[in-house]
Amino acid sequence: MPDFTYLGGCVRRLVFAVLVLALLCGGAVTADMPAAAVSPVEPLPADTGAAGLQEMFLRLHTTARLMQVVAHPDDEDGGVLTIESRGKGATVLLQTLNRGEGGQNKLGSNLFDVLGVLRTLELTQADRYYGVEQRFTRVADFGYSKTPEETFQKWDGHDIPLGDMVRVIRTFQPDVLVARFSGTDRDGHGHHQASAILTREAFHAAADPERFPEQLKEGLQPWQAKKLYIGNVCDWGAKTCADEKYTVELNTGKTNPLLGESYIQFALDGLKHQLSQGAGAWTVEPGDRFAFYKLVDSVLPSTTDSKSHEKDFFDGIDTSVTGLAARLGAEKSKAPFLQAALVELQTKVTQASAAEKSDPTKTTDALLSGRQIAGRLIEQVKQSGLSLAAKAWLEVRLRTKKDQLDQAANLAAGVGLHVNVDVPVGTDPDKAYMAVPGESFDVTAHFSRKANVQLEKVELDLPSGWKYREIKKASTAANSAMSFRITVPTDASYTRPYWHRNDPETDALNTIDDMRYVTLPFPPPPVRAHAIYVLDGNVGVTRAVAMVKYKDESEKELERAVAVAPAFSVMLEPGQQVIPTEGDLVCKVKVAVSSNLRSAGQGTLHLEVPAGWRAEPATLQLDFHAAGEKAESEFSVFHDGLKEERTQIRAIFESGGKKYSEGYSVVTREDLDTFYYYQPATQHVSVVDVKVPHGLKVGYIMGAGDDIPTVLKQIGIDVSLVPAEKLATEDLNQYGTVVLGIRANDTQKEIAENHQKLLDYVSGGGTLIVQYNTGVGDFNKDDLTPFHAQLSRIRVSVEEAPVQILAPDDSVFHYPNSISEKDFDGWVQERGLYFMDQWDNEFKPLLACHDPGEPEQKGGLLRAQYGKGTYIYTGYAFFRQLPAGVPGAIRLYVNLLAAGHEAAMASS
Repeated sequence: MPDFTYLGGCVRRLVFAVLVLALLCGGAVTADMPAAAVSPVEPLPADTGAAGLQEMFLRLHTTARLMQVVAHPDDEDGGVLTIESRGKGATVLLQTLNRGEGGQNKLGSNLFDVLGVLRTLELTQADRYYGVEQRFTRVADFGYSKTPEETFQKWDGHDIPLGDMVRVIRTFQPDVLVARFSGTDRDGHGHHQASAILTREAFHAAADPERFPEQLKEGLQPWQAKKLYIGNVCDWGAKTCADEKYTVELNTGKTNPLLGESYIQFALDGLKHQLSQGAGAWTVEPGDRFAFYKLVDSVLPSTTDSKSHEKDFFDGIDTSVTGLAARLGAEKSKAPFLQAALVELQTKVTQASAAEKSDPTKTTDALLSGRQIAGRLIEQVKQSGLSLAAKAWLEVRLRTKKDQLDQAANLAAGVGLHVNVDVPVGTDPDKAYMAVPGESFDVTAHFSRKANVQLEKVELDLPSGWKYREIKKASTAANSAMSFRITVPTDASYTRPYWHRNDPETDALNTIDDMRYVTLPFPPPPVRAHAIYVLDGNVGVTRAVAMVKYKDESEKELERAVAVAPAFSVMLEPGQQVIPTEGDLVCKVKVAVSSNLRSAGQGTLHLEVPAGWRAEPATLQLDFHAAGEKAESEFSVFHDGLKEERTQIRAIFESGGKKYSEGYSVVTREDLDTFYYYQPATQHVSVVDVKVPHGLKVGYIMGAGDDIPTVLKQIGIDVSLVPAEKLATEDLNQYGTVVLGIRANDTQKEIAENHQKLLDYVSGGGTLIVQYNTGVGDFNKDDLTPFHAQLSRIRVSVEEAPVQILAPDDSVFHYPNSISEKDFDGWVQERGLYFMDQWDNEFKPLLACHDPGEPEQKGGLLRAQYGKGTYIYTGYAFFRQLPAGVPGAIRLYVNLLAAGHEAAMASS
């Protein structure tokens, strides 16, 4: 299992009705998509009680809709999102192009798509603080890009991400579209620039019926946002900005009494959940903090003052509830009922707000009455003579208002719905209950209420083909409980990402497996419920997600949404194996099979191996007795190992006439929701022509986490992991070479504390390999190199960039493997990052490369003799290449390990 996939889990219930899922997909409500999206996460304190109700009143008074576009998770301007959503009541959506799957992971060694799942969970947790909805496109983060041209080349042009953005705009229908970045070199990262360029294009493309007409056939309508703004026009956090550079200035440092801190501080509380990005320690001091945005396009008359400034993004737009009728323009006459009904709706909201402190009962009555008005209006709009575009526009806003009235009424009435699966509490996250196609399970719904609230009924909202029946009920004055038995059809879909990449190391686009959920963070939980209640003749609705309880490693009881999984999960460990051509002609393959069946099960496990290879044993019989049980098996695979090649080994478990050939990992953390990463039960095998120095013992001090030691062990190198906390007492002289893992200085304080010990080890004859760090300032300040050298943020992002060998006579290119420029073919994602940009003459640069149009960079691999030993700094991205089985990178890395030991190894 990946090493961070379970880090605890805090997943509970929140009825957070945001937008009709059917509208997200351009169709009508179906059994698969209940009337309102429901989150399984416990509400923040700011969204509960009196504070939550006050914020809902703020939202109920406006129809403003804003959409911000960024490139990656953590790009978002959380302060602006929070002030618009929580401070002004706007309905806000964050469009993030990709899921950050090409980034670095500061929590562990997992990269690519499993990192993308984690970062999606981190971002959606941050979104709860911002108070926004979240959408994505299908493009992937393929790593750092220096230009938008390279970015669009990787993404097969503009139209794929643009089409997804247009879909979101046509669905969400923002009044204002905001690009976080400017679309210029000022933005840095090519993805950042691309996000703003695409936003400008989408502003017009979404309104053009000739663009992406297939979306119109699905039921979406063209949509023209009224105004377009760009960001990054002044320095982030600056207190002043030249008048001509901006149009809107927002003080996100202003304190919100309901939040108890400023908007930017509250947003940062959310951003800190993005721990894989290193955001956990970020802080913002109290005080003014300004964000500046520039108006670059508009379909409205000018709303700027003499300095070309506006007070707000929505200047010139009527965002009042009653203003919806006037915004219909000439079509207003086709809905003669609308104006009076909107006035009545607004009156109910005003009455509810006024009564909130003096008579809470009247507050609930007014809110539920408003809910009925909104529901009636939606039906009238559907039956009216309005155009399809006008109907879509009104329905989106009226449904949002109805959902907000639901939330407000539930808060005012003190009602709640909680649904739990009736199974024993799982002892760890991997053993928590999973629904299996073809099986049945029971859930119990608890409806809590105050006096005078009458429960009408509780119903389950299940996907098509699922069935349920009530099996028990009980009721008291404050609580009602109903139990249901749910039957899962044999063809039920698993709870999994709706997208995938066939080759995450090279593909820059995701394949969409289920278009119903395109642009959503994840598919919705499969088992949801709603309760209908009555108070003084008015009807209300509250919703919930069915939850499963489990315990984390500290025995803390947590819960997460019930999910559907295969009866058996099959995983090869590890997912990548490197086999040296000169090694033994047998390798070990471990297979883990886990059962989700609550009853006994059995089956046979076998491997599919390349032609000419064989596995022993040929098959294994496995027996399971309870859900969560895991069987680990080992096969010996005999191979020819004669030529360098890439191939794969596949595991298949057969049971009950079905074949299971994929597995999943639970991706969660105590502060996050939970989701699942699926992968084929396949081990990618790289047969590599690599010579390994005999007798070399390596000590590896892990940094942020990488899989380099695993690969080194596979090819026969004696590697020991040295805990950083034991560095002060560890006898380093037992190792011929000591390696500092990626970002070791950033993540392990003991490295800097013991840097003199490390240098003494080198001086005494050892070899020290230091890999890249991102904390440039700290690295340079601590003076961690034996001679002066300056770490920089220079990187070479094009993995195909030609590499020049600067010191062809150096033993690094000859022992024990002969290295040529061909060994830099087939690298993935990037050449390297965080190169040195200055160094004393004692350092010898060994390689040079550069991105197109840039000068040669020689600071990616430096070697120095220090005393009797060898010091090597490398910024080349071996942490990506070795797990990917890139032959040339493996050979070069082995040579680096052997550097300084050539004579001793040759004589042994």
